[in-house]
Amino acid sequence: MRAKGNDMASKDCVKVAVRVRPFNKREKDAGSRCIVSMSNNIITIQDPRNQQNRRTFTFDHAFWSHSGFVRNSPGLFVPGEDGGRYADQVSVFEGLGQGVLENALQGYNATLLAYGQTGSGKSYSMLGYGPNKGLVPTLCDRLFQFIRTNQDSRQCQVFFSMLEIYNEQVIDLLSRGSRSPGGLRVREDQQRGFYVEGLRRVPSDSAAQVEQLMEQGTRTRTTAATHMNSNSSRSHMLIILQLKQIFSKECITKQSNINLVDLAGSERQRSSGSEVDRLKEGTAINLSLTTLGNVISALAEAALGKKVVHIPYRDSVLTKLLQSALGGNSRTVMIATLSPADICYEESLSTLRYAERAKRIQNRAVVNEGPTERLVKELRAENAKLLLRLSRLDQEGRRTDEETKELRRLLTHNELQIRAIQTLWEQRLQEALKDWEAQYTTITQERTMMQMYPYMLNVNEDAQLSGVIKLFIQDGQLFSFVSFVSQYQRRCVRVCECNDREVLFWVQVSGTSVWQTVHPGPYPSGDWGSIQEKHAIFSNQQRKVTVTPLPGSKVTVNGVTVSERTELRHLDRLILGSNSTYLLIGFPSERAGEDWTRYDYDYFQSELAAAEGIHLHSLCEEQGPRSVQPDPSLLAVFYDYIRLMPMVTEANQMSQELNKGVEFKLEIKNLAMSDSKGHDLEKETAVRVTCVESKQVWMWSKAKFVNRKFLMEEMYQQQAGGVSGGVVIGEADLPPLPRDRDPFWDPLEPLHLGSAHLWLQSLPFRIHVEEQVEVVGPEGSEEAILQTQLIPCSPTGLPLGEDDILIDPTELVGKRLDFQLVLDQCCGLRWLKEARNRGVQIGFRMFDCPQPLYTPAVWHNVNPVLEYRVQFTALKTSPELLNYLQSSALVLELWGLQEGCSDLVSSLDGVRMTPEGSIIIDKASTPEHTAVDAAGSDLSSSLHALHQDLEQLRVTNAALRKENGALREQLSASARHGADGGRGRQERRGSLRTSCDADFARALKVFYHSMTSVRGQLQRLRRHRPSVGTQTQSSAGLTHRPAACTSRRNED
Repeated sequence: MRAKGNDMASKDCVKVAVRVRPFNKREKDAGSRCIVSMSNNIITIQDPRNQQNRRTFTFDHAFWSHSGFVRNSPGLFVPGEDGGRYADQVSVFEGLGQGVLENALQGYNATLLAYGQTGSGKSYSMLGYGPNKGLVPTLCDRLFQFIRTNQDSRQCQVFFSMLEIYNEQVIDLLSRGSRSPGGLRVREDQQRGFYVEGLRRVPSDSAAQVEQLMEQGTRTRTTAATHMNSNSSRSHMLIILQLKQIFSKECITKQSNINLVDLAGSERQRSSGSEVDRLKEGTAINLSLTTLGNVISALAEAALGKKVVHIPYRDSVLTKLLQSALGGNSRTVMIATLSPADICYEESLSTLRYAERAKRIQNRAVVNEGPTERLVKELRAENAKLLLRLSRLDQEGRRTDEETKELRRLLTHNELQIRAIQTLWEQRLQEALKDWEAQYTTITQERTMMQMYPYMLNVNEDAQLSGVIKLFIQDGQLFSFVSFVSQYQRRCVRVCECNDREVLFWVQVSGTSVWQTVHPGPYPSGDWGSIQEKHAIFSNQQRKVTVTPLPGSKVTVNGVTVSERTELRHLDRLILGSNSTYLLIGFPSERAGEDWTRYDYDYFQSELAAAEGIHLHSLCEEQGPRSVQPDPSLLAVFYDYIRLMPMVTEANQMSQELNKGVEFKLEIKNLAMSDSKGHDLEKETAVRVTCVESKQVWMWSKAKFVNRKFLMEEMYQQQAGGVSGGVVIGEADLPPLPRDRDPFWDPLEPLHLGSAHLWLQSLPFRIHVEEQVEVVGPEGSEEAILQTQLIPCSPTGLPLGEDDILIDPTELVGKRLDFQLVLDQCCGLRWLKEARNRGVQIGFRMFDCPQPLYTPAVWHNVNPVLEYRVQFTALKTSPELLNYLQSSALVLELWGLQEGCSDLVSSLDGVRMTPEGSIIIDKASTPEHTAVDAAGSDLSSSLHALHQDLEQLRVTNAALRKENGALREQLSASARHGADGGRGRQERRGSLRTSCDADFARALKVFYHSMTSVRGQLQRLRRHRPSVGTQTQSSAGLTHRPAACTSRRNED
């Protein structure tokens, strides 16, 4: 590789690669199916719901890392056979990293972006895991190999920086000093562009030193994530390598920046799309990622020749720092990682679309070179001239004090510049080496302790951040787990009181763990995922490790909350507070080489969900036997649930500490609900929000809650840190937040409480039915009993009699049908039992009625009388309506109202009425529509069909005539043996047929009335059962109660 100087800008597009990872444990357990295929550089993704729907994308590189690999003895993942398609870490570097390195050595700025949903393999591709080194460490290895090989022709200087962008704040992951409120500032310079002011640049002269710096940054990132109640999936990580090459012979210096960016998770929010949060989204939720998408879209349109007025670089911190990488002075590569599982279809498709737009971006890269050595020579030549001038002035005796002082000042200034250029690098490198040696010593100490004592290992949602914090429990030690945050923000993670003396557990700037004694004193306040000031006592005595929670603290062991002294065993899972998750590594003698990686973050959360009665198989049990592939939507809901669990706990803690009086509870909507056909509704996670004092209730979707959770964190950090508008002030001086900007509050809206199913099979027979139906809540609880009637009637509303009962419902086709729906009373309203200042409404939609209808609101009554009656009319009953009545139910939705909430109003837009005031349904069969359809039909086709029917009738008629002749012959033969007796029996049989049909219709009506009476008695018995049983059955209904609507349909 030879560096080539070039002053002309080269115009090239962003190179885009896609990498497909293997199934993870979650996807294997769910029986996921691979929906992504790859051929050369072409990626095809298939919709799991529609196998005919396929999308194809083409990129510069495509890496298949899903299958066809084995793990060799050193632990490397390699192709299973020679020439296999599996792309290992080396193949990915040869395809992407080598080009980035070559561009940097030529003097170009180079950028590598990793994009994809959380858990798709971004961090594995960038950093690697274990012996499988990623792009960043491999690039550093090759860089320093090149430097050692070419040190005779050039002098190379490498500076390493590492930062994180979280919530639009820049955090220096290598900083030694205190963390300023609001993070580091991003400045702009005409020459440098955007840069981070005060970002630490560490000189490095070996790949081992860079690797240690990355480990230090990762530790700091883990500690910050725990303290800020955040996780890595919501933050961006940037590694900046500044390479300076000094060519002495050519008197040229080339300087290039290598930006290695691990972007935040790009997963889409599961939302209905109809809900828009009143508070601005994006102020806290991945604003940088959203803005990056806008920048890429604008640049892609510009590359296609479209006129783009504005490219929003300045809208976020990330896009400011990446301005040169996107459309600027850089050669950029993007690797998009995705999961091939069917449950990740939407996220993977979104990633592919994002990457397709990015490949259209065009950059203009130039070689960054400057005459550093030439400047040194010029300074020395100028000093020589100054010395010659001074000597001449001395010889001629014309020297003055002022002139001498000025000449000597210039000499001193030039010498200082020369010394700074020549010695700055060596001095800074020596300082960095001293730090590195200290780090190496503490690393050795930590490894020694790992082989002697049991310890707790942190587990993070991001596998790259797991296992970087180790809390050792030494022999005979007794210490309490204490939350502590230094006022100087010195990377302190915990305080332990050890054997009556206080010991502080630090994560030093070097990134390693040491014990250091501190003085007693009050602990500053600070939340650490609900870690109390003194949380729990750990002891290691007689080779037994125990934990004892202190009053007011929460400790969970293997998914079960403990409140007393508990013995811990090897590989036990501990959760301290809400999100401080640790895996206990027992004594060295207990370690038998188990695979600890199976105890990931999802494993911890699944144990908690199981303790709450939420199991993956219980959600999927309605889909059939376990051998059948579960519904991907159910799997997505389950994993949404376990991901939201710690967030809901943290929201409750912040609400308590900020005195908001609001409680959050995670629920699964539509768990026991079905549509009008009896099919299960799509399930989704939601958060129930309750004001403890006023009993007001809100229901937030997942997307809305996540947005609010970020805003709550901002509010909490401002309250705890006393920061307002970037200015540090006293906590007492913080202005109160207006209610319309409070993330804990929302305007009240009607709340969907549950649904009841009123089956319509009686209407085709014109039978009057009175029925009591059960209103089932989203989680299977009984919300109320609704007394209803379906009354077939005349156009004027008069009920039909027994003589109007139909035996064959098909007789209705083409005829007028009128019926009334009557909602008499709603009994045992659970919504009103909780708070009497509430109200309810019933809503429903009949067949093709364009708008839902609602009953008038009723308030303050547990058993309100509705007395609601509405009449529907089908002017000409169609087969579609008849099929609807025979196979469908009318879904009656129960809506809860609260004081200050607007009532639901029936809209009559598009609703047609008869002169008697009845609502017309089955509009497709009305005379107007029939006339239009007849006018638009093809006359010749109709005539041809009539001729075919006529010919068929002729054939049938001939056959009937032949059959009649045969019957006459049989009749005449039988007449000779008693024609009179036979004729009398036939007449009696014919006269009895009509009588039997009428008796059957009357019996059918009696049967329906009897069924209604029995059902009413059963419902009354259920209403009067003890309240304790009701509560027990409701609490158990989450996973074990079958859908009431399905069972009722089976009864009918």
